[in-house]
Amino acid sequence: MSDVGAGILGFVGMSALAGVLVTAAVTPALAVTGMAANNSITMFENLPGYLQPGELSQKSNIYATQADGSRLLLASFFDDNREEVGWDAISQYVKDAAVAGEDPRFYEHGGVDIQGTIRGALKTFTGEDTQGGSSITQQYVKNVLINNNTKKATNQEEFEKAYDEATEVSVSRKLKEIRYAIALEKEVPKDEILKGYLNIAAFGGRVYGIESAAQYYYGKTAATLALPEAASLIAIVNFPDALRLDQPEDEENGAATVVKGEVVPYALNKDRRDYILDKMLEYKKITAEEHAAAVATPVAPAITAPSTGCQTAPGAATYFCDYVTWVIKNHYDDPATTDVNEGSMMLRTGGLDIDTTLDLDLQARAEQAMAENVPMVDERFDVGSVAVSVEVGTGKVLAMVQNKKYSQDEEQLNSSAEFESINYATDYAYGGSNGFQPGSTFKVFTLGEWLNEGHSLSESFNGNRRVFTSFPDSCNGTWHGSFDPKNDDGRSANNAVDATKYSVNTSFVAMAQQLDLCKIKATAEAFGVKRADGNPLGTPVSEPEWTFQPSAVLGTEEVSPLNMANAFAGIANNGSTCSPIAITAITDANGEPVAPPASTCTQSVAPNVAAGMSYAMAQTFNGGTAGASNTYTGVPHIGKTGTTDDNKDTWMNGASTRVATAVWVGSVTGEADQRRLDDWDSGPVATARHRMWKSIMTLADEKYGGGDFTKPDQSAFKQVLVDIPQVSGLSFDAAKQAIETAGFVAEDGGQQDSNLPAGTVSGTDPTGQAGKGTTIRIFTSNGSMTGVPDVVGMTGDQAEAALKQAGFKVQRQNENTVDPTKVGVVLSQNPAGGGFAKPGDQITITVGKLGGGGTAPGDD
Repeated sequence: MSDVGAGILGFVGMSALAGVLVTAAVTPALAVTGMAANNSITMFENLPGYLQPGELSQKSNIYATQADGSRLLLASFFDDNREEVGWDAISQYVKDAAVAGEDPRFYEHGGVDIQGTIRGALKTFTGEDTQGGSSITQQYVKNVLINNNTKKATNQEEFEKAYDEATEVSVSRKLKEIRYAIALEKEVPKDEILKGYLNIAAFGGRVYGIESAAQYYYGKTAATLALPEAASLIAIVNFPDALRLDQPEDEENGAATVVKGEVVPYALNKDRRDYILDKMLEYKKITAEEHAAAVATPVAPAITAPSTGCQTAPGAATYFCDYVTWVIKNHYDDPATTDVNEGSMMLRTGGLDIDTTLDLDLQARAEQAMAENVPMVDERFDVGSVAVSVEVGTGKVLAMVQNKKYSQDEEQLNSSAEFESINYATDYAYGGSNGFQPGSTFKVFTLGEWLNEGHSLSESFNGNRRVFTSFPDSCNGTWHGSFDPKNDDGRSANNAVDATKYSVNTSFVAMAQQLDLCKIKATAEAFGVKRADGNPLGTPVSEPEWTFQPSAVLGTEEVSPLNMANAFAGIANNGSTCSPIAITAITDANGEPVAPPASTCTQSVAPNVAAGMSYAMAQTFNGGTAGASNTYTGVPHIGKTGTTDDNKDTWMNGASTRVATAVWVGSVTGEADQRRLDDWDSGPVATARHRMWKSIMTLADEKYGGGDFTKPDQSAFKQVLVDIPQVSGLSFDAAKQAIETAGFVAEDGGQQDSNLPAGTVSGTDPTGQAGKGTTIRIFTSNGSMTGVPDVVGMTGDQAEAALKQAGFKVQRQNENTVDPTKVGVVLSQNPAGGGFAKPGDQITITVGKLGGGGTAPGDD
């Protein structure tokens, strides 16, 4: 027998079998004879009886709240551009078009249309597409199987494999569809099936479901579609790749065809549309007038592309949007499953509505400040800049801007330095960089630990420039080496307030030397500070050991601007640091709430310590380094500037009691010296941070206000006195070392007369006690002094002889006495005996004589 003959017989047999199976499913009591039929029915009945539709893949939306309380869509994310809607949200034209065009007997059959099934069996057997012969219920079943199979795919290869399994051209798949369709009709009302079908159907490309199709192709909702629009959309379902309405109009895809000399837009779609309109008229779903008007209407889509990814977010909110996506991906990912990122899947398929913390007013001001002060590209260096604001006490991220256009497109990224995919504001794990050195803004953590350890703001210390050779470190053992920090200018400061106000490097290093490097690191970590690359604070010396170097006190650890803004918010919040959050609420595709990532507040330092930190940091605006950032709104601020070596990075971080803002300007790569560059249009490069911070915080002050910072109690201002070492008799170098080790400043006071050997230390000024950092003058002996004999009690002559023998001149004077035993005896001397004087100096002795009423020896 020929292949053609065998094929015909096979088709006839399969058609008969399909009819038997359908009949058997609908009427199980029917006696069916024939071994082949019986075996097929047995196989058919052994298939699972009911298909449980999985959650449909739906797009997720990220919103910001506008001033009037309404939502502003920032971006949408989807594998399938789908938005499920209810029965009443779908135009009756759509429902009637689907039934008339795809399955006219939908409301009559039990899930399978016999005629259509036989027609589909022919297509299946001959290897053609199977869709044309399926009922709406079968098509719905097929799409559910595709959705259930492909939803867990994590890459394109897995997706294609799952799709092929769900759509393979085979008798067994067709039988499975039939079985499921029949079972489904027994459990679910017809209208629910039709609604499900319209919500799951493919409409070309990544567009799924009637609502998204209506929005994409016509900029309308599914409820407001006109008759010809509804028919055109249902036409697409028949053959999505060929009949979609967003392809270029050319002859190859039939988007535009010349008919009788006239161009017919989307001719293939119009043919199918008009066929559906004819069927709608045939089944009395529309009037002849409606039909005629609809057929005469050209196919004229109004493509309204959906927001697809953060690049479509308005303005510079693109980077904030990107941060939100990373929060979702990281927070909802299950670390136990390494092959699937559940957070990413939720974002792409979960139909989430995500409301965020973004303050659109503050965001707009930050965008303006950035645009006015930092260019996207500077031919002289790889310029980067970030401004990020956080609400004090809640951790809400209010604004986040960058001096670049956001893109994830490799072609765009390679085309211009204006584009950037990396969010400079955040940590690497949240789509950010490996961080930037914060410079002197990091000094606030040494200030915090200084107060933590009971030191005071008024306590003095030696802040002079010098080489530091050792630092206590309880984590790694005492650090030994040679650290020679330099100051930005010649200023010195010998207390914590002045050190902060003027940002004196050597002063903070001097404070750190009296502390514990490990505890300084712990204080920074208590405020949530960590390296942006995810590693612990500290510079790697040898893996896996990490140490926190003395240079870190001055800000050499690479951190993110968001991290620093949040830490300053913690200081402003009486020492309670709230982890940053970007999301206020999430609802899933069913409108059910999903718990968003919550902010966790931790008491980083005691409130009185935070008050002391705030007091010192407030002085930076009062003639200190942050003066150029002063908003003059009357709202108090705390702040700290930062500049890294050779002016590569410049920072301004600060806060009111309501809002904290960090601004960074620097070299993303390379090390340009900002102070040596010619000005930008807005002013010097190195002070752009001040111009931006002032602009942003001026609006923050006006919108959020801000109160006085808590004042520290008197213990924060106590003066601490310590003993001045006794150094008499030591060499000058030994005395200097002892005094400096004790925390004082040693100064050469020159030589003085002394009986000690020449060159040895004869004394200090002051002596006793003083505050650390006090200048102590060290005097050395010239060896010129000798001891003065004690002659009190000797006769005048004896005393004079003794003193002259010792090399001194003698002056004798008398003093009346009533004690006869004191007559002629030395009553006192000056200098006193036991003291010292130069040889040849005059010693005055006072000798007693009878007077004042006394009697001479032997008198009565």
